[in-house]
Amino acid sequence: MRIAIIVGSTRPGRNAEVVANWVHAHAAQRTDATFELVDIAEYNLPLLDEPFPPAMGKYTKPHTLAWAAKIASFDGFVFVTPEYNHSTPAGLKNAIDFLNSEWRNKAAGFVGYGSVGGTRAVEHLRLIMGELQVADVRAQVALSLFTDWENFSKFNPGPQHASSLSTMFDQVVAWSRALAPLRTG
Repeated sequence: MRIAIIVGSTRPGRNAEVVANWVHAHAAQRTDATFELVDIAEYNLPLLDEPFPPAMGKYTKPHTLAWAAKIASFDGFVFVTPEYNHSTPAGLKNAIDFLNSEWRNKAAGFVGYGSVGGTRAVEHLRLIMGELQVADVRAQVALSLFTDWENFSKFNPGPQHASSLSTMFDQVVAWSRALAPLRTG
């Protein structure tokens, strides 16, 4: 199984990169799947600029074709997302909206962060995943800017998060494996 750890913020000075690296460091200790960091900022996706709806799969732009190929190569996803204004960051939502079938019949887990652990951003992502036929797993990691950062600037997650992260990985890998026949059928 190939699982993408998606860095869900494109903002300069973002915390998503350090959180995603922490997630990836834990994932690298596992042997049940291969985990890869995927940073949406590296794809320089403009606001959705394809002339056809993504459900048609008629991508015309080089950036969309590269993004589609990358996402299609995975069996599941772990989204690392901050919470902006009680929701998902615009850059992440835009990156998701560029594609359709590349997401389908895969599993997703979530690592959120913010003043209340990014839970509202994750809640919105769960709704989006449902529409794309992505099976979102129950376990998630909720990191607080108040307790998992020193002075709101240095990431220092509590040790209890390692267990939640492991459970979330277990579920994403199991569901990705279970959904494999739907992807190949």
